[in-house]
Amino acid sequence: MAQILFILIAFACALGASCLAIWHIYRHLINYTEPIYQRYIVRIIFMVPVFSTMSFMSLVTSNKSIYYNSVREVYEAWVIYNFLSLCLAWVGGPGVVVTSLSGQSIKPSWFLMTCCLPPMPLDGRFIRRCKQGGLQFIILKPILLVVTFMLYAKGRYRDGIFDTKQGYLYVTIIYTISYSLALYALVLFYVACRDLLQPFKPVPKFVIIKSVVFLTYWQGVLVFLAAKLGIIKSAEEAADVQNFALCVEMAIAAVGHLYAFPYNHYADMNRDASGDLRGSLIHALSFNDVLHDTVHQFAPTYHDYILYSTEDGGTTKYQTRAIISQQEMGVVQNQSHMLGSSIIDDAYPSSLYSSESESPNSARKRLKESESTKSVSLFDVPSPFSQS
Repeated sequence: MAQILFILIAFACALGASCLAIWHIYRHLINYTEPIYQRYIVRIIFMVPVFSTMSFMSLVTSNKSIYYNSVREVYEAWVIYNFLSLCLAWVGGPGVVVTSLSGQSIKPSWFLMTCCLPPMPLDGRFIRRCKQGGLQFIILKPILLVVTFMLYAKGRYRDGIFDTKQGYLYVTIIYTISYSLALYALVLFYVACRDLLQPFKPVPKFVIIKSVVFLTYWQGVLVFLAAKLGIIKSAEEAADVQNFALCVEMAIAAVGHLYAFPYNHYADMNRDASGDLRGSLIHALSFNDVLHDTVHQFAPTYHDYILYSTEDGGTTKYQTRAIISQQEMGVVQNQSHMLGSSIIDDAYPSSLYSSESESPNSARKRLKESESTKSVSLFDVPSPFSQS
């Protein structure tokens, strides 16, 4: 009787959370006035129906829970990456961050676990490392998923079994490291850009994302550890507790998303811009930006930027891989009222723009001879991968 009651409660919470989230997504899609932001917001809100549905299915069909849990965990990685991308889009892109934070650094801190490290300069390399931190989780998770299914087929994987002869222990260790790196990259980016993000009220958004992700992963680890210590009778019962708790928590998360990512702001910006629901949905769910970003962040020859900085009266040149695309330039111009026109002019002087036909060598030579390299300057070498 108690088990039936738990299933009914979980069903009501999962259904209510999914319906509320889908309605929230629908309101964003019909008021799709800021695609560059709302694409990430829609993906983040989709977390609620995905998590609640997968958790409920795992609860009622525990013999197939490994498949449902895998979908949930992949989407967890997807959420972390999209929230980092959303924050980066809010501030105008890597170019704006590098320019506005030029000369600043993250000082050694116990809280950030950098107490034994030198100050971390906030430059193009920093932005690239943050993006890589989020992307590595998305890349690694499907690989772990394939390994998990292979071990499961051979009887070497059982959820919640911390045994050296079972694959769950090793997969969990690797997953924890990758997961922690992704969250750490998100925290570092937030700490570095909190002033730039202030107009977008990031704190409630950051809290709800961190809370949901924390509950999804660490809550599960703690529940299975409780089963290992005998506090909960078995790993199967621990899995049921985890799935039931997630169904309830997704109902809370759905309400939280309404306040963290309201659609009203976008509806009020331009009432005539809302329109094609199908087109908005396709744009929001397209993976083109992720594939492009993965190549951009990990391929060393994709975009080659040269940053110049002045130290001790001399000019220091070093290479990095920060991104400054034509689309980003539009975002920078739109947000110039927030950062000041002088910053934008200094960051993107017209004399430094390269033509499509200019070779990398001649472009670098022209940049080196430019007198505008007294402050931080960024230069874009045309890429064969650039989008038209």
